[in-house]
Amino acid sequence: MTTGKRAPAGSAAREPTAAPEHPAPVLASAEEAFATLPARAGADGEAESGPAEGEQGGAPGRAAADAESGPGGRSPLDSLPDAAGEGGRGRERAAVHAAAGSRLGDANPRQEGPPDWRLVGPALAAWGGAALAPGAGVRAGLWAVAAAVTVAVGLLVAGRRRGLALAAAAALLCGVAGAGAALLADSDRHRGPVPGLAERRAVADVELRVTADPVEARPRVRGAARAPRMAVIGGEAFRVGATRTRTPVVVMAEGDIGPWLRLLPSTRIAVTARLTPSDRPGDHAAALLRPQGPPRVLAPPSAPQRLAAHLRAGLRTASRPLPADARALLPGLVVGDTSALTPELKEAFRATDLTHLTAVSGANLTIVLILLIGPPGVAIKAERRGLAASLGLPLRLTALLGAGLTLAFVVVCRPSPSVLRAAACGLITLLAIGTGRRRSLLPALAAAVLLLVLYEPDLARSFGFALSVLATGALLTLAPGWSEALRARGVPPRLAEALAAAGAAQAVCGPVIVLLSARLSLVAVPCNLLAEPAVGPATVLGFAALVVAPVAPPAARALARLAGWPALWIATVARHGAALPGAQVAWPDGWAGAALLAVLTAAVVVCGRGLLRRPWAAIGCAVLLLLALLRPVPLPRIVAGWPPGDWRFAMCDVGQGDALALSAGPGAAVVVDAGPDPAKVDHCLRDLRVTSIPLLILTHFHADHVDGLPGVLRGRRVGAIETTVLDEPPGQAAGVGREAAAAGVPMVRAAAGERRRLGPLEWQVLWPPPSAAALPDDGPNDASVALLVHTGGLTLLLMGDLEPAAQEELMTEVPDLPRVDVLKVAHHGSAYQDPDLFTRVHPRLALISVGADNPYGHPSARTVTALQALGAVVLRTDTDGPIAVSGTAPGELRTTLAGSGSV
Repeated sequence: MTTGKRAPAGSAAREPTAAPEHPAPVLASAEEAFATLPARAGADGEAESGPAEGEQGGAPGRAAADAESGPGGRSPLDSLPDAAGEGGRGRERAAVHAAAGSRLGDANPRQEGPPDWRLVGPALAAWGGAALAPGAGVRAGLWAVAAAVTVAVGLLVAGRRRGLALAAAAALLCGVAGAGAALLADSDRHRGPVPGLAERRAVADVELRVTADPVEARPRVRGAARAPRMAVIGGEAFRVGATRTRTPVVVMAEGDIGPWLRLLPSTRIAVTARLTPSDRPGDHAAALLRPQGPPRVLAPPSAPQRLAAHLRAGLRTASRPLPADARALLPGLVVGDTSALTPELKEAFRATDLTHLTAVSGANLTIVLILLIGPPGVAIKAERRGLAASLGLPLRLTALLGAGLTLAFVVVCRPSPSVLRAAACGLITLLAIGTGRRRSLLPALAAAVLLLVLYEPDLARSFGFALSVLATGALLTLAPGWSEALRARGVPPRLAEALAAAGAAQAVCGPVIVLLSARLSLVAVPCNLLAEPAVGPATVLGFAALVVAPVAPPAARALARLAGWPALWIATVARHGAALPGAQVAWPDGWAGAALLAVLTAAVVVCGRGLLRRPWAAIGCAVLLLLALLRPVPLPRIVAGWPPGDWRFAMCDVGQGDALALSAGPGAAVVVDAGPDPAKVDHCLRDLRVTSIPLLILTHFHADHVDGLPGVLRGRRVGAIETTVLDEPPGQAAGVGREAAAAGVPMVRAAAGERRRLGPLEWQVLWPPPSAAALPDDGPNDASVALLVHTGGLTLLLMGDLEPAAQEELMTEVPDLPRVDVLKVAHHGSAYQDPDLFTRVHPRLALISVGADNPYGHPSARTVTALQALGAVVLRTDTDGPIAVSGTAPGELRTTLAGSGSV
């Protein structure tokens, strides 16, 4: 074998040789040969390219390079295409390096060759095995493992094509390893006393170690009331009574949750709790613990956890002077602390598919490592960049510092699936740097997936892990080709790379997002493009504030102030993107919906190639997308038929609660109640094209009527909020006051006898009386605001949640109560109705706002039967969806359902 000698970097190359017969092996060997080129010497004169020629670890790479060298010892680099990729075989290497503008030449002249897919199959097999094994059960899993091992051995023994047999056998064995690891991990959930106690719902003394940060669950609405605050803490039980065990559990503490929220991972606590089976989908705990008192600390958290908590607290303190959105987002963006994010800001990030920025992700670690080592592609070459290169640190010390930084990042920011994936990839990169070896990003990603799935099999069933891996894989495989295609058609390089990266990530992650939320964001790509330039500065400055805060709080505040500007830009992009009428569309849920989106995405990618060659067709598609986003007023009515152009009254489908709208002109409506869910009422008002609300009437302060208030206020001009005279429940009434004050909206009281007119709309307040003392003693329901409305020839009676006592008094106070066209049935159609009221108003149409499968049995069959006996058409949101009522002349009444058209 002839061994070629390497020329010093920057020297002239040998004369070109003929291209080899098989180009693929040459590309592979070129990558190995390129890895052995000498790197820039450090400040101490030590070569920084890893092991010397005679050291262990240096020979295999050179042997591979020498074995593949061209005739006469020439390097295969001599026969590679030039940096632009336009043929050019036989070009001199000196010409390629001369274009770099560096006296050392270009260390990375775009000659890496095709992606290396060899580890992808085993990684996917291990991932699949770990994901499927627990659901199949232990017996079926063991049979599948035995079958896979048998097939793998058979392939190795009888395989004719040795390479293919090895690849298949390796994939099967990795699948077996993943399944075995998952079955072993799953066994912890089924052994010991915890599962039996949970089945009996017994009370026991449990000692456990906290394994995850406590989080406060978003309060849910339970009928008229908001559920108590709840803290959710992941842990591992190590003693139950007198029995030692090792079982994963989840603590769900209600009431005074302050002591629970202050717990840190690694803390050992004791608690007396009722054990119940876990019924949450995808939960990997053996039981839920509902404690009967505060935690008793047995051992404090570890020193690293205390330091991490101190650093996070310092960042929160430094962020306090920032504007509200920046103050809420910056700790989440830097260290994953999302405690300050408001529900409406979370919803805005979800609607724009920017949720990966509301909490720390693998991208944050990538940014931090790039600060240290520079771009990974040149990290072991002469042109390497980053702080380590600026300080003249040797490669091995750089790798050690990077590993320490990675581990510290995982502790401070918590080991979320995305962070673990990025940490594993980063450590593989650092290992390559420390040994002086080239490595490709795709094999590093596959190796990270393989190692993490075997170490923590639960990650195989984590949607967060799947999204992180898919997005990273798309950036490594799809994005480069798409970027090249865009550049070839005249798109500027940086814009082409950004478009390709955002499009590729969205294309592969979209089906998974559909599985999670059954909706599709139309603004995800543009919002990610607009937000991306601000992510790096916000992350770097935020981490600087985090590190400086313990020793120099004023400097930390200054750094946080600088980081606040890009953080505020990201929040602004999310809010404005989510405010677009067509920001997101409903999509079929489940695996069928995900498969449909995957097929549609593939079709768009295939057709997109042709569109790039037809400018007018591309412009037409862009116009259609713009119309879908902006949704001019006639468009929804033409496409969907709902709402009709002349709608007068609409009942939103907000689940078990009320949210109504009365048209007051183009884009304006008087809204009555806000429902229990901000997202649902916001979506309904977007469909109705309501951008201005002269008056918002909250009939009473029960949660199923007021908890959606942030959704009504989101992006709309609200003139005033009118409420009942009874401030009960006090906590929910106070919450409405805080929301109104934060939005700068004045509050007024409704009282019987009040009359108002607004454009085509006229209404009269029938109830409550001016003083709360005059109300029946039946609580907030009987304090509901009741309205008699006239609009477009229609008469409507809106009854809130009034019950029989108040209904009877209302008829006494309003003896001339007329017949009505539309009755909004009180209290979600409950059985507590005054039949004389139905007879008096004799409605043509009765509408019931009610949630599907509610635990109260609403609506009552007796109520529905009584209305139908009077000749009324009864419609309900749980079965009919949103309902719009139209009519322009006396006697004209048309009803349009969102799902099935007019009735």
